[in-house]
Amino acid sequence: MSQPWMLETPAPQADTRIPYGELTHQFGDLRLPRGEGPHPVVVMVHGGFWRARYDLEHVGHLCEDLRRRGYATWSLEYRRVGHPDGGWTGTFEDVARGTDYLRTLAMRYPLNLERVVVMGHSAGGHLALWLAGRGRLKPGQPLYTEKPFEPRGAVSLAGVVDLERAFELRLGDGIVESLLGGTPARVPERYKIASPAALLPLGVKQVLVHGAEDTIVPLLVSTEYHARATKLGDNVKLVSLPGAAHFEVIDPRAKEWPRVVEAIASLL
Repeated sequence: MSQPWMLETPAPQADTRIPYGELTHQFGDLRLPRGEGPHPVVVMVHGGFWRARYDLEHVGHLCEDLRRRGYATWSLEYRRVGHPDGGWTGTFEDVARGTDYLRTLAMRYPLNLERVVVMGHSAGGHLALWLAGRGRLKPGQPLYTEKPFEPRGAVSLAGVVDLERAFELRLGDGIVESLLGGTPARVPERYKIASPAALLPLGVKQVLVHGAEDTIVPLLVSTEYHARATKLGDNVKLVSLPGAAHFEVIDPRAKEWPRVVEAIASLL
């Protein structure tokens, strides 16, 4: 099976690559639209089942499209499974730190911090919703941050939004166990802290966009999450895309792409 073009084609270069920490993978790509701003911001978290071999390059294409539509994009790189301290807890620490770094970026660049959406694909969809919900963590818990940046909303694109369910379904050849360093039976606390489904209600508006024919992360992961989140009082919309598989949601050339743009706009 051939790879989607985004994974094989170098993306247009970002305006600037900025470290948000001292480690190799603690950086982000910032793209700014034309005009004085301040601009609404999409924080983008790439997927790849949290594995070291997949980096942020392929989502540069969609970031470029959003820039042309008037959004600033801050695309995060982060430590992944296979990097020193990637997985538990480095992956989470990095995306949290990278998102909080928006406050620093806004001192230098015309960003509107009142209009920020965090969005992610696949494993990045998990991290995007986790970023939206991490304010629910309590002092003393791992990954607690005193004043986490709160986005206006979160968009999950084919997201792995329930880690226990993903473990049961053996998604990504059982990668969830590697991400969290154990099974739900062995490290239940980690699943409670790290899974958006376990943090519900997040108290942040969410849109779940998912291809109905996705075989990598099946649609049921989003439909089950949506049912539970709605029952618990969260404002969550599910956008199921008939005929779409896993990568259409990050393909700015795909006929489904306008639904993603619509999801972002609906949150701002």
